[in-house]
Amino acid sequence: MSYIPNIENLMPAIDMSAMRAQGAGGQNVNKVSSAIHLRFDIANAAIPEYLKQRLLTGKDKRVTTDGILIIKAQSHRTQESNKQDALNRLSEILTETGKLQKARRATRPTKSSQIKRVETKKKSGQVKALRKKVDF
Repeated sequence: MSYIPNIENLMPAIDMSAMRAQGAGGQNVNKVSSAIHLRFDIANAAIPEYLKQRLLTGKDKRVTTDGILIIKAQSHRTQESNKQDALNRLSEILTETGKLQKARRATRPTKSSQIKRVETKKKSGQVKALRKKVDF
């Protein structure tokens, strides 16, 4: 079971603003606000509670201490393409966070792997014994 976000339901928690993009692009960069700054308020979003907790307690640097996820999209030349890119990235983040990890079942090591482990330990012990000072 995993969470699949519906962007239309999340729109009240999303705040998008246009700004000038960084980097190369000639005069277009200096006069057109094509980059999008998307701010997603996790606390006010219509997402499951476990997903909010995972987003807030995760190690993602894009989440501020106020509980706002910030995405900056500036890879495209048009504002509309950057808006779509930012929404797609938000959707990917929510989908990845919503995936449930499969529980790991402990398995026993095979007999051959146990024997191999002991053999390598013996071999390294012999190598170390050869490093000792020789006593005549």
